[in-house]
Amino acid sequence: MKTYDKNVSVSVKCPMCRESLMDSKHPINEQPSIKLNIEMGDERGIIRLCSIYGCYTHNTDIKLIEDEIAKFYCPHCNHELISDVTCKECNAKMVPFVLAMGGKVSICSRKGCEHHHIEFDNVTDEIRKFYYSYKE
Repeated sequence: MKTYDKNVSVSVKCPMCRESLMDSKHPINEQPSIKLNIEMGDERGIIRLCSIYGCYTHNTDIKLIEDEIAKFYCPHCNHELISDVTCKECNAKMVPFVLAMGGKVSICSRKGCEHHHIEFDNVTDEIRKFYYSYKE
């Protein structure tokens, strides 16, 4: 398992209901995981994503099929988390989350695609916060 010297763990909320998606009861790489409901094909279950930026480790109770597109849902309001933005790598829809520190992070909905990006509301302040959390 890869170790992370600089644990830049993002804390995210649902873009619809604004409830926290963080799950401290099921950490991944010693950080709270991001808990979501997931659907792929005719299977529906729970997925927990690593909250360390750039880490792709996850745990799920359903079988994920490589190159297939998953649907992600908030475990609180059950809205599908999907945006109009498509992945620059594979053209699948991106899955948005609101950053607790301000801004948003999006991940690709296709299993196996590692494309993701962060957008900050106030670039100067948010990059400073991100930098200092990385530096520690």
